[in-house]
Amino acid sequence: MTIRRVGAYAVLAVSTALAGAAQAQVSDDVVKIGILNDQSGVYADFGGLSSYEAAKMAVEDFGGMVLDKPVELVTADHQNKADVASNIARQWYDVDQVDAIMELTTSSVALAVQGLSAEKNKITITTGAATTTLTGEQCTPLGFHWVYDTHALAVGTGGALVEQGGDTWFFLTADYAFGYSLEDQTSTFVKEKGGQILGSVRHPLATNDYSSFLLQAQASGAKVIGLANAGLDTANAIKQASEFGIVQGGQRLAALLFTLAEVHGLGLEAAQGLTLTEGFYWDRTDESREWSKRFYDRTGKMPNMIHAGTYSAVMQYLKAVKEAGTDETDAVAAKLHEMPVNDIFAKNGKVGANGRMIYDMYLMEVKKPTDSQGPWDYYNVLATIPGDEAFIAPADSGCPLVQ
Repeated sequence: MTIRRVGAYAVLAVSTALAGAAQAQVSDDVVKIGILNDQSGVYADFGGLSSYEAAKMAVEDFGGMVLDKPVELVTADHQNKADVASNIARQWYDVDQVDAIMELTTSSVALAVQGLSAEKNKITITTGAATTTLTGEQCTPLGFHWVYDTHALAVGTGGALVEQGGDTWFFLTADYAFGYSLEDQTSTFVKEKGGQILGSVRHPLATNDYSSFLLQAQASGAKVIGLANAGLDTANAIKQASEFGIVQGGQRLAALLFTLAEVHGLGLEAAQGLTLTEGFYWDRTDESREWSKRFYDRTGKMPNMIHAGTYSAVMQYLKAVKEAGTDETDAVAAKLHEMPVNDIFAKNGKVGANGRMIYDMYLMEVKKPTDSQGPWDYYNVLATIPGDEAFIAPADSGCPLVQ
């Protein structure tokens, strides 16, 4: 287990009229946030230490202090293991007096830490995990889901792609619960939009040879081959699809969980024509370009939605502490539910009663190498998916907190 600490950042004075009251309402004279994620495994590029760097940027941009008290970050590698993550979180809460934990890549980790945090009366803001269960059956008053989820990916890459003409589908699906869920949810939206499912094939987790599966997909004649998998499974399937000339032959690849970091790792030659959904693209607005350039200067890479979302989550948490006038958990959680989200990541975002932050998502297509203007110029934005369409309405989420 690796734990890194960063001390208090530079001082930003708060109104002296409020200083005395604020000092009395910040526990332990410090506001402490933990960034807990995969820093050495298959999702290290997906979030990893770059998410931690984004969190540091948020603290610095906020001024390093809130309510006249310093903000401190700690981070650790959970190794994609729920028990490891829970042990770290317990130590952070019981010994290190951490106030909130964020990022939480991997759904099993996020669910375990969110449940523990509810017991400990602490806030979690998940930016790296996919499951809708976080804001569904296992929602808590103190748990927030900030970036993407399986529903939004299915709506974006499934439903929206049908509207772009991709009305027949064949799935390559990882043979475990995550893959089944992605295929099932995406199929629902494809059918709702008038599309057809021509077939599917399941592959073992972490397989190396996709040739037989890709040949079945190619032979189906489907306009879209949906990759209901993640991480190295998706990357390897895309590499081998490129060798088969599937995109060049007129079929589209739809990666149901893929980000800019993985596209960069593959390269445009292999990833060209790929369709995917993200909640952030660095080259979409002047504001996103300016922030992403600062992120690049620190990390050597452009951010994906996990990195930008982690920045947003830390920034919004600090705003909520300031608005509440305390770091007391229930008061801060109430402010997180009330306050709109307006930053480099989301515009007019809103948090539902189930803790789901609702904001616009984007359907992307990876450019051909000849169309790219240079490094990291990878996406064409095909469509904007309004937040109310991308995410499950709180009333329909299955969250017992929602009346």
